[in-house]
Amino acid sequence: MTTSEKIAALRLSMQEHQIDAFIVYSADPHMSEYLPGEWQERSWLSGFTGSAGFVVVTKDKAGLWTDGRYFVQAPAELEGSGIDLMKDGVEGTPNYIDWLLSEVPDGGKVAVNALATSNTNWEALGQQLAAKNIDVVDLPLLKEIWKDRNSGGPKNPVFVHPVERAGKSVVQKLLDIRQKMEEQQASVHIISSLDDVAWTLNLRGSDVEANPVFLGYIVLTKNETVLFVDLEKLDLDARRQMDEAWVKMRPYEEFFPYLQQIRNEKILISPNTNQSVFDALKNDNTFIKGPVPGNLMKATKNETELQGFRTVMQRDGVSMVKFLYWLTQNAGKEAMTEYSIGQKLLEFRKAGKNFVGESFGSIVGYGGNGAIVHYSAKNEGSKAVTNEGSILVDSGGQYLEGTTDITRTLALGAVSDEFRRNCTLVLKGMIQLSMVKFPRGTRGVQLDAVARMALWKEGKDYAHGTGHGVGSFMNVHEGPQNIRKDMNAQELLPGMVVSNEPGFYAENTYGIRHENLVAVKEAETTAFGTFYEFETLTVCPFDRNALDISLLTGEEKNWLNTYHQWCREKLENDLEGEVKEWFLDQVKPI
Repeated sequence: MTTSEKIAALRLSMQEHQIDAFIVYSADPHMSEYLPGEWQERSWLSGFTGSAGFVVVTKDKAGLWTDGRYFVQAPAELEGSGIDLMKDGVEGTPNYIDWLLSEVPDGGKVAVNALATSNTNWEALGQQLAAKNIDVVDLPLLKEIWKDRNSGGPKNPVFVHPVERAGKSVVQKLLDIRQKMEEQQASVHIISSLDDVAWTLNLRGSDVEANPVFLGYIVLTKNETVLFVDLEKLDLDARRQMDEAWVKMRPYEEFFPYLQQIRNEKILISPNTNQSVFDALKNDNTFIKGPVPGNLMKATKNETELQGFRTVMQRDGVSMVKFLYWLTQNAGKEAMTEYSIGQKLLEFRKAGKNFVGESFGSIVGYGGNGAIVHYSAKNEGSKAVTNEGSILVDSGGQYLEGTTDITRTLALGAVSDEFRRNCTLVLKGMIQLSMVKFPRGTRGVQLDAVARMALWKEGKDYAHGTGHGVGSFMNVHEGPQNIRKDMNAQELLPGMVVSNEPGFYAENTYGIRHENLVAVKEAETTAFGTFYEFETLTVCPFDRNALDISLLTGEEKNWLNTYHQWCREKLENDLEGEVKEWFLDQVKPI
């Protein structure tokens, strides 16, 4: 079926059920960012493959709301679909609920799949649409029209993430979470987000591509812990670890029947949990809505986890240097495409110790494709790469000890003075954020401008966040912290790992992004309080051929020279021959 045919089939189903509008969020029952294949409803319906966005379909209109990362990608994927692109966050773009209020008649019905809709979204819809007596109903219409949907789910093994790498035992984590439950006077706690489930129980899996998680729920009471999971997936060590931590194991499909037996409890639950969970519990219990306590514990890495990051960054840096040498020396000499370059990078990473897989699909954007922020090159039709212009490579690896995420922008041949200037402005922003010192209590939004200032001074900007949290052998995108323009009440705390990745994009011409991972650490305590700074974790040189060094201040040059000297100390003993000679040239002082 084409996208137009799918939309037509959906509208027919809407008509049969007397539905005026249907919303397809990008979500699964665990509100994941990256979804198992069977839950990629929005992608299946619209053809838009980005990680963020949702579709609203009415009787005669359809819109896709997504953010600035996809303003180039989305129009291409939506072409001919009959779905309009709604540029979220851009002046003049209506909020989707306001749009529904203008399109749906008084007394109408809006349907969603409650299993793939957060309580936050359900409540917002119900409260605001009530102004026109519009009902919100749970009706998973795509079940009827997505005929070849694989509902069986993956059967990948669930395995132990040992305490030697986790830094904290399952028993201790459960004690810490129960302490937070007690502080909030909660008698039951529901954990539904997959990374929180995996972190809490020191388990990992591979049910979601590039994310070492597995499908599961946890119900925690004062005296009992129950994991709902496909029991066939648990290997012997995983079962033993659950037994030793007194965690009961029950089949995944028993989760909702179990919820229906819970009565007269005070339930601590995240509002980002799917609405079906709330519906199963709402009649006989009291909700305490709030963040999952383990979420913040997971975000503030312990010293064992931080050491794991340092270990894999060095290992990943060796792979990256070998890759960058291969790319710069062979572009224009042998046939290669964006896709084949991504595969070559994967080969270099696979040679590294304890490599498990990519932490996300590599973004290899040559020339104008570099301006597509989350570009994904396919094998068929991938752009040929030569020794002309620039290329952006954003990639990462999952290792048993940690997770990496790095972006480097390279000049493969002659580039314009404009490109070199903008590339340097982006690097200046990255360096300034790397050097920043900030008082305890600072939020990411307060640091975001530091990375943008060099661009802002010339009336330029980028339409994505500057930094996201990163997990420890866990999801490459992790909260609750971030560094972006949007308000986020979560302060930056020691142990938090975030990306530092400003960028600049000239549509259809080139894209620029520089990215290192950094960890928050305590710097000093003065008469004015405690101050924090960032420890740079990523170990890989920048391409000076893409830069205009004259634009760097003395302080910025010193940072770059110090960083490259550090890269040399970390990596040179693991390199040899021509690769090592090339590398030593790349890290020499400017």
